[in-house]
Amino acid sequence: MQTRTRVLTGTAFALALGAGTFGAVSASASASTAPTARAEYAPAAPAKDKNFTTSTHLTIDAASRAARAALDAAEKEGQKVTVAVVDRNGNTLVTLRGDGAGPQSYESAERKAFTAVSWNAPTSVLAGRLAQAPNLKDIPGTLFLAGGAPVQASGAPVAGIGVAGAPSGDLDEKFAKAGVDSLAK
Repeated sequence: MQTRTRVLTGTAFALALGAGTFGAVSASASASTAPTARAEYAPAAPAKDKNFTTSTHLTIDAASRAARAALDAAEKEGQKVTVAVVDRNGNTLVTLRGDGAGPQSYESAERKAFTAVSWNAPTSVLAGRLAQAPNLKDIPGTLFLAGGAPVQASGAPVAGIGVAGAPSGDLDEKFAKAGVDSLAK
């Protein structure tokens, strides 16, 4: 975290804490000096402020449905895979390990999902970029193998679906795409 961000965050926290303490002391003083006084509070409407942003997130229900759709697509083709769905920040929402999926598939699925949402692109496309930028593979938590697909809302990444365990990355990515496609239904 940058120093400026830390300072601004600390300052905002201190101001909020101070305002809360002042409000509590004021309310307490008002109540003791004027027992009939009534405290009125009207929450302020959220102002449009360039310092804040709103983002779209995939619900846990949608993440579960997408993971199930990807796993079902793999099972229809007799593949034993693990499916992971991560949110925009790369935090795992759902992981389904199919019957018979290999032990390596769990972490691989999560890392493919993380990679897809981080770059808002299928991991098969990103794997091709390693020729121009081999250092990409050194970024913690990433895996540049086919099998990850981003979930988008208005063109922006909101989640990633990763599949691992099929004999080829193309199959993994096909199943991840089935998960993404299920969200449009």
